[in-house]
Amino acid sequence: MTTTASQLGTNETPGFPGVSFGRSADGFPVALVGEMAFAMVPARNGRHYLATGWHMRRPMPEWTHSDFYGHSGHLADEAEFRAKVLEQAQHQREKLALGRREERSTASTPWGPSQGATVYADGVGFHSTAGHGGFVLSPQRNRNIHPTLRVHGGAYEEDEAWAIVAFTFPHLFTGFERRCAERTMKDSFPDAWEAIAGSVLEPGESWKKDQRAFFDNHANDWIVVSAIFSDHEPGFTEVIATPGGKRGPGAEERRFLVPSDEYRVGRFGFVIDQERHAVYGGPSSFVSWQGRAR
Repeated sequence: MTTTASQLGTNETPGFPGVSFGRSADGFPVALVGEMAFAMVPARNGRHYLATGWHMRRPMPEWTHSDFYGHSGHLADEAEFRAKVLEQAQHQREKLALGRREERSTASTPWGPSQGATVYADGVGFHSTAGHGGFVLSPQRNRNIHPTLRVHGGAYEEDEAWAIVAFTFPHLFTGFERRCAERTMKDSFPDAWEAIAGSVLEPGESWKKDQRAFFDNHANDWIVVSAIFSDHEPGFTEVIATPGGKRGPGAEERRFLVPSDEYRVGRFGFVIDQERHAVYGGPSSFVSWQGRAR
């Protein structure tokens, strides 16, 4: 008799898809949800992250680190790992209940010829292409999108704009997808979110709004745009900074030396402290700067 991975794990939630937990050959926690495998993979400094695998036919005790790929976020502990796995199991159950259907498609999309479509409902289809993908809405469905978010032509790419579709048609998405969409809306479309929801996003609630505030607050400061360990000044990082972090032609550039153990980029950039970080005019480790004046 063939032994399946789930037979050598603990069946946490019966039903379809069930959830099985176990340990890999390397000793880290693993789980199986339908055809999707998950692992709590060790990272640097005692940290761990969530990795995934697909069609794992061997028993769990034979799984190894090399069977998994991707990085789906850091994990605080095994309890968080188990919670993430159970969340994915619920997500898959809800997807099955929604009755989405796969269709062959060669339709033209803004991202290239479609290689297949997932139909969420009449007029709401997600297309995959060789390089990218996203939702394509019918004209009638697209009229349901809020005017501040509506894309002419009804194509919503998969990185950020997909959340607009989920935000507009929440009944077509799982609870997990709705939570992800809300996070993406707040991070990427904060002005529209505030206008539609009638609430103000506080600091820390929107990546884009926080980024905007950072550069507004440091418009007159020197912000690093490039950095390299110095070959000429041991223990220092040589950086190139511009006013307000501006890039491109016409942006004034200066070099500074920052102690390497102090240089941490942060969320949006490293701000030069002109009282502590000296303007540097010595030999450069930047190939593009060599031969230039200070």
